[in-house]
Amino acid sequence: MSLIQALQAPDPRSRVRFRRLRPFLAWCVHLYTALGLVAAAGMAVLIAQPHPTPESFRLAFALMLVATVIDATDGTLARLVKVKEVLPGFDGRRLDDLIDFLTYTFLPLLLVWRAGILPPGYEPWLLLPLLASAYGFSQVEAKTADGYFLGFPSYWNLVAFYLYVLRPPGWLSVTLLAGFALLTFVPARYLYPTQRGKLNQLTNLLGTFWAVLLVWILWNLPVGSGLEDARILGVISLAFPAYYLGASWAISLKYWWKRRRAQSRKPQPASGTP
Repeated sequence: MSLIQALQAPDPRSRVRFRRLRPFLAWCVHLYTALGLVAAAGMAVLIAQPHPTPESFRLAFALMLVATVIDATDGTLARLVKVKEVLPGFDGRRLDDLIDFLTYTFLPLLLVWRAGILPPGYEPWLLLPLLASAYGFSQVEAKTADGYFLGFPSYWNLVAFYLYVLRPPGWLSVTLLAGFALLTFVPARYLYPTQRGKLNQLTNLLGTFWAVLLVWILWNLPVGSGLEDARILGVISLAFPAYYLGASWAISLKYWWKRRRAQSRKPQPASGTP
């Protein structure tokens, strides 16, 4: 009997057996989340070795992908098992945030430094996205009640991937890092594909094709010199990030406009003395 069948089973005995199994299943979900930490450890070993090679960076990006898949799926499993009810003394969200900061921010930025993507002397600029991401992760309202990220999500793993593949001029790399870091402090709404916000079904569909393309780029990423083929595919794949940012900003502008109109329609207090 599957987990879904156990939840829907009319037989009380099946439900009792499932309730007894729920603590074990809840710990399995937390263990699954913790596998992201294993991926992070592997990334750290590959990036921090004395003389990292292109093959090392490719494997590090592969582990980033593994960590992202885990992060995108563990929440669904947690809600299915209702881990908060079963294990109220263990906060899986804290574990998730800890792993996310490593795999989405710290290690990708470390890779940007170790891969020599920035011009010599410009490495301190990496502190800006590092601190901005720490600010974002510390926000109580980093995620809105209606299913959006508030402020630029810490997608520094994707920023690092595109900087590595496309190798833009140094000034442009620094500008992108600084620009996205500053957007962390702007309370714009960004699509949260695993939640119920607008356009999320379309985003998930387009994101699936985009993820397949990224895997193809990663798989064919040359381990030696010359990245022309990967660059061409990388430029093509930018269509999805452009859609994501454009849709997010459009939703934010619409939200701000509605809020401003609602505030302007509020009755103003009477002036003067009655």
